[in-house]
Amino acid sequence: MRCSVHPIETESYAILRARLDLTDLPPLSRAVVERVVHTTADPSWAGDLVCDEDALRAGRAALLDGAPVVTDVRMVAAGITAVPSTVALALAPQAAPELTRSATGIRAAAAAHADGAVWVIGNAPTALAELVRIAETGFLRSPLIVGMPVGFVGAVAAKAQLRASGFPGVSNRSERGGAAAAAAVVNALLYLEDAR
Repeated sequence: MRCSVHPIETESYAILRARLDLTDLPPLSRAVVERVVHTTADPSWAGDLVCDEDALRAGRAALLDGAPVVTDVRMVAAGITAVPSTVALALAPQAAPELTRSATGIRAAAAAHADGAVWVIGNAPTALAELVRIAETGFLRSPLIVGMPVGFVGAVAAKAQLRASGFPGVSNRSERGGAAAAAAVVNALLYLEDAR
């Protein structure tokens, strides 16, 4: 999808690969882990990420076929540079009485993108929890849910809920996450040249 790779990026990946051997991972999982490590300059992500190669394959195919991308917040959308994104939070000017504004935005976005969107949650644990709750009702179908919200309250539980649901997803086990790491997962799938 990109025309060329900057020499700094090439050197950065060479350094990363000299410090961290991920050759035992399947190609898409390796691309995702490398991209997140590269984005954060933190090799410990390699032990924290939970990737499903089949889900990554389905997500990549959907992205390349033009599936809508829905993010929880603008920061995640800003990090996904190759395709446009719908920002769920922008669809919720106010929170519903029983929900956070992020979860309200997910409800609105799910109504608009119930079938086939790739979902990327990098900020709000409540957004991921609401997305999984909606998917569990059977209303929403997605080829891939990137669930990497950050925070001390609810992030670990929301990510565990995604993994336990059996939905096709990528997550991590710890409290860390964030817009840059979540966007890096999608960028890894979009920029990988030889995995289709």
